[in-house]
Amino acid sequence: MNLNLDAMTTETRNQATMNLDTMTPLEVVTAMNREDARVPQAIEPLLPNIAKAVEWAIDSLEKGGRLFYMGAGTSGRLGVLDAAECPPTFGVSPDLVVGLIAGGEKAFIKAVEGAEDSRELGRDDLKDNNLTKDDLVVGIAASGRTPYVLGGLDYARELGCRTVAISCNAGSAVGQAADLAIEVVVGPEVLTGSTRLKAGTAQKLILNMISTATMVGVGKAYQNLMVDVMQTNEKLHVRAEKIVMEATGVDRDTAKATIAAAGGSVKTAITMILANCDAEEAKARLDKARGHVREAIQ
Repeated sequence: MNLNLDAMTTETRNQATMNLDTMTPLEVVTAMNREDARVPQAIEPLLPNIAKAVEWAIDSLEKGGRLFYMGAGTSGRLGVLDAAECPPTFGVSPDLVVGLIAGGEKAFIKAVEGAEDSRELGRDDLKDNNLTKDDLVVGIAASGRTPYVLGGLDYARELGCRTVAISCNAGSAVGQAADLAIEVVVGPEVLTGSTRLKAGTAQKLILNMISTATMVGVGKAYQNLMVDVMQTNEKLHVRAEKIVMEATGVDRDTAKATIAAAGGSVKTAITMILANCDAEEAKARLDKARGHVREAIQ
């Protein structure tokens, strides 16, 4: 394999930390904090591309498609993490946003050697999930050349899927393999080649943007409230009541009673109060509005 790491910004040495091994703990964390502050600045010029990825994701979901993240190592773990947070936060099916990591679920905890080097594995993982042309595939690779991701992107494009690549090197192979490239050049890491640092932070921030803005776009928020939150523990039951109170101005007892009348649905409860209707009408209004509370209460 003719792999030239010298051509990758993520693999070059950071001149500000050449003496990292002689620094005090305070100096190390100060250097890391200084470098981390550069990440949002590097992302800002790519915001139009990130917004385009969100538009595509919304379109896929509204067509009945899904959003796939795929990557290896840290990149894969970040995709799996973002996907796993969507059901409790937005009340969606675990099958709607899918995180794939080279080597499978066991690779989330322990590295699976060689998995990322297989293009065929990337294709197979998407085949096993019955990828369709209505799905959106987002490949994540700090280096920008991970074979697992490249194989997945190639297969997705063969099916007619839209594809997005997130990387931290300009002119990356994954960027060239995708319909849309989001290449955030964060510069050399404090610890040379450790892309779980700035590169990982950049990827996490971008995935936060994609999933959150997509879910807002398909009606999972009213104002800035998560109105489809799943109430799976005591804290989330209290949060649900608070959301209804914030959205409508009612007291906690009223919020609790209305949520109960709404069958546990925060979104339905808010619509009932603001549209002054019963649960059946509120659900009908929400269905007609494709889940958007603001439209349902008009």
